[in-house]
Amino acid sequence: MIDLALLRKDKTYIIGLCKKKDPSFDIEKLAWLDEEVRRLRLISENLRHEKNELVEQSKVNLNAESIAKSRQISQNLKHLDEDLKVIEAQFEDLYLRCPNLILNDVPEGGKDHNVDVKSWGIKPKFNFAILNHLELGKINQWFDFEAAANMSGSQFALYKGEAVKLVYALMIYMFNNNLNYGFYPILPPYLVNEKALTIASNFPRFKDEVYAIEKDGLYLTPTAEVNLTNIYQNRIIESEQLPIRMTSWTSCFRREAGGYGAAERGLLRIHQFEKCELYTICVPENAKAEQDLMIACAENILQKLGLHYRIMLLAAQDCSFASAKTYDIEVWLPAQGIYKEISSISNCTDFQARRALIRYKDDINAKSRLVYTLNGSSLALPRLLVAIMETYQQEDGKIELPDILKTVKLNL
Repeated sequence: MIDLALLRKDKTYIIGLCKKKDPSFDIEKLAWLDEEVRRLRLISENLRHEKNELVEQSKVNLNAESIAKSRQISQNLKHLDEDLKVIEAQFEDLYLRCPNLILNDVPEGGKDHNVDVKSWGIKPKFNFAILNHLELGKINQWFDFEAAANMSGSQFALYKGEAVKLVYALMIYMFNNNLNYGFYPILPPYLVNEKALTIASNFPRFKDEVYAIEKDGLYLTPTAEVNLTNIYQNRIIESEQLPIRMTSWTSCFRREAGGYGAAERGLLRIHQFEKCELYTICVPENAKAEQDLMIACAENILQKLGLHYRIMLLAAQDCSFASAKTYDIEVWLPAQGIYKEISSISNCTDFQARRALIRYKDDINAKSRLVYTLNGSSLALPRLLVAIMETYQQEDGKIELPDILKTVKLNL
């Protein structure tokens, strides 16, 4: 959630920042509802104070006039409280749907205004007609999308044989890499409740994108970011314990509502996938350095695998709901002839921390302050698998894996 104190202090400036991030969000209505809630609460408090005074007076001098006045105040309070309840509900819902404010150095506009800040490696060249990952998967008998569809529906994947080994080799490799960069391993539950998703900023805005277990009031986690955000909810952390860096290897589940064309077939957009998540809690002044560390951690994986990629600074309207500044790492997919996002690394400032009440203190007598949270993928597996298959394909359709994956073992 954004800081309401900033909205109240400089409404024009905050409205401008919000419109830069999401022109469709009615920030003016949020500001009005905030003022209206405070106005009605003040009237309610004054009426209650007046009624209490009448009660005290009646103990000394009970008369018909004070009784009538007290009754009228009670009636007014009843109607006022009903109105206040409606306004408060409208305000709370809109407040939870308000996106994070964008940082000043983030460019304006949408996807077309993203800035290419770095490129690594070169696009691979082939002296034969190359195949896409679906064609390669068929030759190598790595996937069975038909069987997956029969048991689960469309946009699910079933891996077979060598593909299964590669999936686990890649996840172990990424997990080891994250540990080497100082991220602490966490294995959370895959089911989370509504409060957890609200704290992580997925609810209420993106409720339709999450799989629900309605009987138990639980949901399949769409990303380990949700789980890691909630570990420190309602806690005050001593500043010397920061930064807290965590990594989590989990399956992720997303409904991905809507239809997709041929460019999104196969592994490029599926409902269930493996991902190594990076998550950091830090003091505000260290957020930039922590974001740079996350980027370096994710980059190291792609570089060791010899995959060409670029890094994009996202424009304001392309940043996610909770993000104040995001860098996307986009890997090159040779058969598609396009870059595809394989990691989004975001500084969420105090947006999630305000929902979760995650605070820190410089010392025992200091006032507590909200931490900053950052998250990133390191990396999402399906598109990484596609990039490896298409980059390292041979003329006969076989795939020559990078040497670094052939002897992967878990670091214990």
